[in-house]
Amino acid sequence: MSSRMETKSYMVQMNGNGVCGKTTVNGKILNENGVNRNGVHGNGVHHVNIKGAFYPIKSKSRRQRWEVKPSEMANNTLNPIRAIVDGMKLTPNPDKPMIALSIGDPTVFGNLPTDGAVLQAMKDAIDSQKYNGYAPSVGYLQSRQAVANFYSCPEAPLEAEDVILTSGCSQAIDLAISVLCNPGDNILVPCPGFSLYKTLAVSMGIEVKLYNLLPEKSWEVDLQHMESLIDERTSCLIITNPSNPCGSVFNKKHLQEILKVASRHCVPILADEIYSDMVFPGCSSPSMASLSSDVPILSCGGLAKRWLVPGWRMGWILIHDRNDIFGTEIRQGLVKLSQRILGACSIVQGALEQILDNTPPSFYNNTIGFLKSNSEICFSELSSVPGLNPVMPSGAMYIMIGIDMDHFPDFKNDVDFTERLVTEQSVFCLPASAFEYPNFFRIVVTVPEEMMLEACARIREFCQSHYRPPSRDSNDLDQ
Repeated sequence: MSSRMETKSYMVQMNGNGVCGKTTVNGKILNENGVNRNGVHGNGVHHVNIKGAFYPIKSKSRRQRWEVKPSEMANNTLNPIRAIVDGMKLTPNPDKPMIALSIGDPTVFGNLPTDGAVLQAMKDAIDSQKYNGYAPSVGYLQSRQAVANFYSCPEAPLEAEDVILTSGCSQAIDLAISVLCNPGDNILVPCPGFSLYKTLAVSMGIEVKLYNLLPEKSWEVDLQHMESLIDERTSCLIITNPSNPCGSVFNKKHLQEILKVASRHCVPILADEIYSDMVFPGCSSPSMASLSSDVPILSCGGLAKRWLVPGWRMGWILIHDRNDIFGTEIRQGLVKLSQRILGACSIVQGALEQILDNTPPSFYNNTIGFLKSNSEICFSELSSVPGLNPVMPSGAMYIMIGIDMDHFPDFKNDVDFTERLVTEQSVFCLPASAFEYPNFFRIVVTVPEEMMLEACARIREFCQSHYRPPSRDSNDLDQ
């Protein structure tokens, strides 16, 4: 109760409708609700007049200055590759033309064009004038059926309802993580592995746990380590096969071992299979879904790499759920997420059936033959360079090169090594620290053959000028 008494005076006026009382508080006239004509109650609370009735509203303080900040999601979004590359001092040797072996885009050098049938399909889609409008959020039914027909097999049958078309494989991965995981959950990601998984997950408040790949076993999964990371909050296991950045390809037996781990712990799999079928002759790697008897799988793929059109942004999710573990909820969740932003380009969707049906096998074979040949050249040339340890790939577009840092005392780490390689030899390879795997670097093998040979010669010259053999003292200690 206030220590100071309010002084009130009343004036009563009779009229035909009854009695109206007026109250003054500290000299201000209040109505019968105790509210003055400015809408302020005697106790300082603001009121609003709605159809003659007064309602209290919360007093708002006005902002005194502009202060617009980025969201937590924006602040938590980090691309590890950009974070490392943007911090490097990349000043090429002016006497040597730059050779970039760092970009995972097969179109950069113009030596790997897509097939004429692919281009014709796009021309026909444009000329038809049928695909200039909005497509359904999950994609045209006919286009989804074409993808289902292309990838369906007796072991893992697919229908149109099992396919969602996306803006590239990256959006497919984004939707898959988003539908399976909540903030506070964790996902298992290969190390070394594609950096986008972490970029997406961390921005959503999802923990990333890295399971090891073993270079001495052609980058197979360390199954014991992977299984040790699983707990009750593990909502997804990501398998990249064939691998970026390693170029490794898992055989049937190893894929079955991975599936056993997922089955034991009831963890669904996100299979990043954007490089599916980009496997060198003599190797084979079935899809994960074709081997799974119970583990539900979201397989992410697209046109980008196998058809050599990454800029067309056509990807897809294949939903493999033969035991109905995902049920309708995950499917409906994917549909809802696809409605946030319309995905794949409608014209490319219109061309999709023709692309899948008409691309000749010779196109695929020629691409794979070229990638294998360049990989063998790179592996052969760099295997004989002291201090380097390349791991021969079996598919995709990459080869990983180990650096014996003890023999290169001029450099602190792989980032320093690759930065100086640019400065001295104008050859840019991506340091594997970008994939959270230090003391390696990744080479993209899509460059023309003569450029690959020139790059390897420069890398050899660079290593020869900086290599330091083991000292006699260390040899004596080893003995």
